[in-house]
Amino acid sequence: MTVQHPWWKESTVYQIWPASYKDSKGDGVGDIPGIISTLDHIKSLGVDVIWLSPMYDSPQDDMGYDISDYENVYPKYGTVDDMQKLIDETHARGMKLILDLVINHTSTEHKWFKESKSSKTNPKRDWYIWKPARYDADGNRQPPTNWGSYFSGSTWTYDETTDEYYLHLFAESQPDLNWENEETRNAIYKSALTFWYEKGVDGFRIDTAGMYSKVQSYPDAPIEFPDSPYQPCKMFHQSGPRIHEFHKEMFEKVTSKYDAMTVGEVGHSTREDALKYVSAKEKEMNMMFLFDVVEVGSNPSDRFRYEGFTLSDFKKAFESQGSFIEGTDAWSTVFTENHDQPRSITRFGNDSSEFRVISGKALALLQSTLTGTGFIYQGQEIGMVNLPREWSIDEYQDINTVNYVREFKQKYGNDADYNKKFEKLMDSINLVARDHARSPVQWDDSANGGFTSGTPWTRVHDNYKEINVKSQTNDPNSLLSFWKKALKFRKEYKDLFIHGLFRILDVGNKETFSFLKVNGDQSAFITINFSDKPQKFVNHTEKKLEYIYGNVDNYNEDELAPYEARAYLTK
Repeated sequence: MTVQHPWWKESTVYQIWPASYKDSKGDGVGDIPGIISTLDHIKSLGVDVIWLSPMYDSPQDDMGYDISDYENVYPKYGTVDDMQKLIDETHARGMKLILDLVINHTSTEHKWFKESKSSKTNPKRDWYIWKPARYDADGNRQPPTNWGSYFSGSTWTYDETTDEYYLHLFAESQPDLNWENEETRNAIYKSALTFWYEKGVDGFRIDTAGMYSKVQSYPDAPIEFPDSPYQPCKMFHQSGPRIHEFHKEMFEKVTSKYDAMTVGEVGHSTREDALKYVSAKEKEMNMMFLFDVVEVGSNPSDRFRYEGFTLSDFKKAFESQGSFIEGTDAWSTVFTENHDQPRSITRFGNDSSEFRVISGKALALLQSTLTGTGFIYQGQEIGMVNLPREWSIDEYQDINTVNYVREFKQKYGNDADYNKKFEKLMDSINLVARDHARSPVQWDDSANGGFTSGTPWTRVHDNYKEINVKSQTNDPNSLLSFWKKALKFRKEYKDLFIHGLFRILDVGNKETFSFLKVNGDQSAFITINFSDKPQKFVNHTEKKLEYIYGNVDNYNEDELAPYEARAYLTK
């Protein structure tokens, strides 16, 4: 008997970052009409759901993750009417649309925060997190704790109006909402969720989904980086004391009323805690994003303190990111790129002209054979790569990178070996900065890659004449065509690829990645050469193999070509 699964389990989701996607007006910024004009391209991929990153009204300090009005659209992107048209046109093509739900914080420009900071007696004072200063032995005013922001510096900003500090885990223009206040939570549910559900959106990607509940004693964080006055404080805000209570309430009061998809950005979690978030019986979220894969090799407390990884680390990251659902009613996600991560070919494949396409196809085959709901990021389907190493730091615009570099210069600018230290930092920035995902999509080989007829808000990659949608659309050997093939096979063999158990067969091998996908008495064998040298083909199963597809047409039975990937059924 065929098992009926919720629609979101077997979907492939395509993420759009609106500023860099497609500009319809020529002002250099992507917009909603531009998205609508490309819906047929997205549909042709074999995609089922579009995830639209924040399009809400915002000062854009953090590219829309600083929201000033949940119920309005950033004017450069369009209007609420444009959003309604996008919802309707997406549905007309048989696809669904989910939005970003950013409810850990707002912008300082949000009317709620303006009221909150106006006085200590304002009714909305307690809608955000305010604390008095501390004073050191010399009487100097200090922040309430030593917590370090994800965007450098302190998590606390002093406000002269009321002589107190407000908490912001991210930029100082992103004050954290106080989820301890029930009135605040109900306002969030009404303005950020119900407003858009009623317009027809099909769910939400939930930003920083583990951060709403803070440890209410607000203690100092232990010293992890002695060279910094501010320390990682995740232990006091990640999966905090009331986080599951809050998610259950949000589901019960709002999401349960709709046939919705919810995916929470949790990042890192134990198996036990992950199941609290996404076990179906818990009624919190459908699935979650874990960062085991995309952050492999980076220090989780500081992405630019890059340490490197082995292929074994890469394999184990996929295992830990998905294996927690085995034997449970939980669900997982599969992704190697998003708006906060570098390009996967540069990070995990080989972005040289010789191996860029074939390693991109290897990653597409890998991703499309793994368990969970699949996510593709704009430009991934054509093999966009990281920004060139020779570009100046001045081309980087993300607040995370900009703040980090400014603090780095303040700390080490007078050192004799500063240039050497800075070049090492630039190597890390060139590999893992968020900026790489934010260069404009390359649509054709015209000026600015066809992204805009004007001046782009951020520089288009130099390789747009070589890598673009138009040149790949009718080329059967292109990476774009291969992604379409991979997604087709993903659905055709969904019992194995989407729902099957994942079993690594060569965890210690430094060149190849071989694994089984198992569902009942069915299994598939996948093997991928992750090196630039030929490798011996090894059938790690004791069964006969029936070839499904791969990224090399005339393959050698006994040898895997550089970055060759194959999928077989076992017999």
